[in-house]
Amino acid sequence: MADPRYMVLPEGIVSTGWPAVRDTSAQIGVVYDPWQQDLNRAMLAKDADGLYAADVVGLSMPRQSGKTYDVAGVVCADSIIHPGTTTVWTAHKFKVSRESFDEMRGLASTPRMLPHVDPEAITTAAGNETIRFRNGSRIVFAARERGAIRGFTKVRRLVLDEAQILTDAAMSDLAPTTNQAHNPQIVLMGTPPKPSDPSEAWSGLRQDALDGKAARTLWVEYGADPKCDLDDWAAVAEANPSYPLRTSARSIERLRKLLASDDDFAREALGVWAETSTRQVIDPVTWALRADAASMAVDRLVLAIDVAPDRSVAAVGLAGLRVDGRWHVELDEHRAGVDWVGPWVEQRASRNTLHAVVADEMSGLVEQRNSRHFLKGTDVVVTLAKAEGRDMAIACAGFYDGVMGGTLVHTDQPQVNVALSVARKRPIGAGWAWNRKSADSDITPVVAETLALWGSQSQSVNRPGRGTRAGSSRRAVVL
Repeated sequence: MADPRYMVLPEGIVSTGWPAVRDTSAQIGVVYDPWQQDLNRAMLAKDADGLYAADVVGLSMPRQSGKTYDVAGVVCADSIIHPGTTTVWTAHKFKVSRESFDEMRGLASTPRMLPHVDPEAITTAAGNETIRFRNGSRIVFAARERGAIRGFTKVRRLVLDEAQILTDAAMSDLAPTTNQAHNPQIVLMGTPPKPSDPSEAWSGLRQDALDGKAARTLWVEYGADPKCDLDDWAAVAEANPSYPLRTSARSIERLRKLLASDDDFAREALGVWAETSTRQVIDPVTWALRADAASMAVDRLVLAIDVAPDRSVAAVGLAGLRVDGRWHVELDEHRAGVDWVGPWVEQRASRNTLHAVVADEMSGLVEQRNSRHFLKGTDVVVTLAKAEGRDMAIACAGFYDGVMGGTLVHTDQPQVNVALSVARKRPIGAGWAWNRKSADSDITPVVAETLALWGSQSQSVNRPGRGTRAGSSRRAVVL
């Protein structure tokens, strides 16, 4: 039997609720393989207060490995043990959510489940699939793409299937549904993400766990060595604990034949995470070659603002053209909080002839007054541009190409160097945008410089006249 490639346990474990779940599962006909028993013992581990040691569980495994069966068994047993429990089981797509419901409805309709579930009380209407227990517990199935979860409260266990397709924004909508429940737990399960998957929540959870920065979290990852021979059956055995007892060699051979590329097979069948998911986007050697502490921009000057998601810090970047025709970027200011941004930009803009001021529209620093937009707390007039993902992708591509091609120069500032070291990629449309390596990573300096460069290079931004007060011709473009 394969052992997990990574198993990161939460601190403070003194007991586990596994024996009760195991015994109840046996009564309803659910039997677990040894690896599932080990997983469940950790997933149901408790601290000295009798609460789950892991508020969040991440389970990364290849397809057809038995993770859905395992979690379904735990959820059913837990619903029986704890009357009135609400479990919400979600997937990215309705089709996958429906498939999970059909599988669990089959379990709930067996003779051994009759004392606990009335088959006639199972709701099968599309979009309202629910298994109701006689003790008041229920398991609700829904697709995240339909946004049907936000209205739920007191969710004791939230299961997020297809976790490789889960954005930070979606997570922020879903997680609060557990806030009012007693001893809640969020279970994410999925496979390594494709390069095009919006997987920032899933990838971030993994990175935090492996870095030892994820408190009250259990991370279990089954997968082969990234450097393995893809046709080596030892790699299959290492990656999939259900092989060959549950997952046959024939099913693996079928995947090998049907999947389009080696990368697809490594990800889907062997659970291999792409190394690029944790690798620095711009290597330090190339970045250092573009450094010039004396660099200065003389034309097309742009200020750009970026704010951290938790609003704990903000950065203002500067970009423009040098005398030699190369592009210049630097960090203009970087401070805690956001209240300083408006006055700072207003002061800088009043003393310089700027090509534009750029800010991410999600920064929350733009307000509308009398049908016009202003930087909050100032009289700096802001003209909103349509926020499209492709603009951010173009901005990141321009920054990357400038560094790699040698047409961009930076001033070698420590804050930017650190930000670049913890900046990663997240897919956005056909391109990518900057993403944080971990939840506490601050990448605002490099994002601010990227947006500033985009504004300076953009041909659709009109050069404004001097002055930033209301009524002037100065423009600010908001991505």
